[in-house]
Amino acid sequence: MNRPSWDEYFMEMADLTSKRSTCMRRQVGAVIVQDKHIIATGYNGAPRGIKHCEERGGCLREKLDVPSGERHELCMAVHAEQNAIIQAATLGQSIEGGVIYVTHQPCVICAKMIINAGIKRIVVREGYPDQLSIDILGEAGLRIVMLGEQ
Repeated sequence: MNRPSWDEYFMEMADLTSKRSTCMRRQVGAVIVQDKHIIATGYNGAPRGIKHCEERGGCLREKLDVPSGERHELCMAVHAEQNAIIQAATLGQSIEGGVIYVTHQPCVICAKMIINAGIKRIVVREGYPDQLSIDILGEAGLRIVMLGEQ
């Protein structure tokens, strides 16, 4: 029997979650896990009650030719990691000491939220061009683990 590792299993859940994304640039999914139990999930998309970029006639960052990893404040979406952390908070679930599985490396804004939420391990499938995120996480004693690494 060829069972997936726990990291592979939860990353597949993050991949599935990303399919709900409404972002036109990049579909991202996140799953927060504690003791091998899913606590919360999130994907990137506009806040509740706000029009998605497709309904607005396109992505503002695309229209302004903003490169990946820059000018996050111009994005209408709440990031997958943010939505997962918000979901846990809304449900009253502590994520202190948990693991977050994200399809893409967190940006610096999400990195700061992950640190303050007390998440202790970050597993990603793909990178993202945000060195400051890596630097801040490293200073906090966290490192990004690419799926398949230890």
